[in-house]
Amino acid sequence: MSIWEKASPGGGPRYGVLRLHTTRGDRLFISLLGSAFIHLAWLGLIGQPLWGAVAVSIVYAVLVFRYV
Repeated sequence: MSIWEKASPGGGPRYGVLRLHTTRGDRLFISLLGSAFIHLAWLGLIGQPLWGAVAVSIVYAVLVFRYV
C-alpha cells in the first residue's frame, strides 16, 4: 500500500456498491477479512489443499478493489 500511495497519491474516498465511502485502506481491510472467511469456509467444507481458496480470495480482492 505504501508503494501504491507513493506512485499514485490521494486515493480519496469512493462511493461504491456498499453505499459507503471507502478508501484504499478500507477496501484492503474488507478484502483481507473476506479472504480469511473464504479460507475458513474452504477448510470446513473441502479441506486441504488451499490453492482453490487462494484463487477465490484473489478474485474476491480484485472485485472488492474494483466495485466497493
